[in-house]
Amino acid sequence: MLDVLKRDGTTATFDILKVAVACQKAATAACVANPGAIALSVAAEVEGRCRKYPSEVLDIPTIQGYVEDALMRSYPEVARLYIEYRHDRDSIRVKGSALHAQLMGLVDKTDDEVVTENANKDANVFPVMRDLMAGIVSRQFASNFLSKDVLQAHLDGDLHYHDLDYSPFLPFTNCCLVDLRGMLDHGFHLGNAGIESPRSIGVACAVTSQIIAQVASHQYGGTTIPDIDRTLAPYVQKSYEKNLDIARQYAISDAERYARERTEKETYDGIQACEYEINTLFSSNGQQPFVTFSFGMGRSWQERTIQKAILRVRLKGMGKEGITPVFPKLVYFIEDGLNLKPEDPNYDVKQLALECASKRMYPDIISAKLNRALTGSSEPVSPMGCRSFLPAWRNDAGQEVLAGRNNLGVVSVNLPRIAIEAARDETRFFTILDERLQLARKALMSRIERLAGVKANIAPILYTEGAFGMRLKPDDEILDLFRNGRASISLGYIGLHEIGLLMSGGEHPFDSEAVQHFLRKVVAHLAQTTRQWKEESGWGFSLYSTPSESLCHRFCKLDAARYGELPGVTDKGYYTNSFHLDVARKVTPFEKIQFEAGFAQSASGGHITYVELPNMRHNLKALERIWDHAVEHVPYFGTNTPVDSCGKCGFMGEACATAQGFTCPDCGNHDGASLSVTRRVCGYLGSPNARPFNAGKQKEVMRRVKHLAGQA
Repeated sequence: MLDVLKRDGTTATFDILKVAVACQKAATAACVANPGAIALSVAAEVEGRCRKYPSEVLDIPTIQGYVEDALMRSYPEVARLYIEYRHDRDSIRVKGSALHAQLMGLVDKTDDEVVTENANKDANVFPVMRDLMAGIVSRQFASNFLSKDVLQAHLDGDLHYHDLDYSPFLPFTNCCLVDLRGMLDHGFHLGNAGIESPRSIGVACAVTSQIIAQVASHQYGGTTIPDIDRTLAPYVQKSYEKNLDIARQYAISDAERYARERTEKETYDGIQACEYEINTLFSSNGQQPFVTFSFGMGRSWQERTIQKAILRVRLKGMGKEGITPVFPKLVYFIEDGLNLKPEDPNYDVKQLALECASKRMYPDIISAKLNRALTGSSEPVSPMGCRSFLPAWRNDAGQEVLAGRNNLGVVSVNLPRIAIEAARDETRFFTILDERLQLARKALMSRIERLAGVKANIAPILYTEGAFGMRLKPDDEILDLFRNGRASISLGYIGLHEIGLLMSGGEHPFDSEAVQHFLRKVVAHLAQTTRQWKEESGWGFSLYSTPSESLCHRFCKLDAARYGELPGVTDKGYYTNSFHLDVARKVTPFEKIQFEAGFAQSASGGHITYVELPNMRHNLKALERIWDHAVEHVPYFGTNTPVDSCGKCGFMGEACATAQGFTCPDCGNHDGASLSVTRRVCGYLGSPNARPFNAGKQKEVMRRVKHLAGQA
């Protein structure tokens, strides 16, 4: 018996009649005598060739090649029609394929899920269209790198293998903490150009922009510049010394004041230019780089100058209209004795940060104290991208290393589906969960295995020029760089709110301590599993609270199709982000913080808590009370405040979210070019009126309520 490998990857028994039928059709079309006899003769010859190698699995193109050879030798006129027929059938097959449908859905803008997959990608422009096309093809070829069970679990929605449009088709890595200090101190090469250590803050900011663009083009996740105030401070000092020399050379009175003020202006201009560069350049994947700046731990005047410049540039906004920039994301460290209280030396910077958050939504804040306790690091750890965190790690010399480390990717588990299948049976829930977790581990290991044998020359900026903290030789393999926890590899999860409803029979998690206990038990189990994997393998497995921009819609849509519309679960059109409280629940900011407190201690590989607030521009003291409460209870926190503006009527506040998009509440304007709308989409901000969210995320945004005092 001969087996034939079909185009969909399955096998079938060899059937000579199919060859005969195809040959007879071609012979009949060629109007030759005895088409049936020709078909049987060719079929017999082809079968004879196939049976010479009975142990091999034949594929369809090989068999078709045998048919063409046989026809060309004896019946060339029939061969021509057979080849044309085969070409026509291939064209019909391609046009009917999912690949063709997705590509044309992108080109014709008819497939909303493809077009709105990423809120920071404008699918109307060529670079993004090219990247999305490449991503569609990459996902189609995932079966070459994923085992059948992992691929099927992803397609069915048991798991989600994130970023299939990039990895594992290519050996990309995810997000990182760029070792900017090492690159600026020691110089690096960019293409054919050798970049020396900058001699001024303006040049340092310009070089930083170029590094960001290159790093973002060689990975698919967020690019964080950690502790940018402390990293750029030496270049503020260099500019100051130059300006002081100028003042003394020209006998300018009060030379130190002149040098200080001129340096502060140069710093502001450099940071402003960097922000403009980030918001106007496109990386090679067709979008603005997903960039995060963390700052706030510096104490010197040079470091304070950087901190203030970052905040003042953001407060000003971009362009004549002063719109709120989406990038870079700003993360501000808060530390008792540094900037928490009025008597602290950097309390004035905190006040500036509060004003900035009230008008531009950023910065988010990190509790330095809780961050250290969570990560085990002596220095507060910056998030890689929007929310991914690394634990403390030491090199062979025993030195603590933060910058230059990275993440290798994420696979998320569909928790609501497990709860649906468990039917309120807690034992069955954990049995199914453990089965899915073993599959998730297999999926995550495929990300690591894809990096085996890959050389450093695949991404010079990362591996040979220092962005990842090492300077490998071009022919060095990169895999060893990620071993022993130097890089993280993340298990994600989604829909804790929904499993609370499902496992309790509809009881809201906020109202039930028993439900809350179960939810914490689930997250603790996930965390323990990743710790066990890390101990067994040596790889840096961690638990990650998935942002779920498009996944909130995808999982819910798949489960609704399989199980129908379940109240409060699949009927909303989205699943709730990680461990967050239901967005429609009316609670105070303090109650939401209290509900989510503690989850980060388990999900140490990625987390954020945020609250929805009204306009706080004239009530910074209230905003500060919320910040101070958050600093004591959650490691990482953000506030969503109204920052929308209408270019037609001058409205400033919060645009109305509808199923069709956003409109100005004063004049009804919904034009993406003149109505500036900014929303937190996962951990980053997005501009959904210009680049719409997917349907599920838009429904989630529509349901969000403000967290106000006295409304629980």
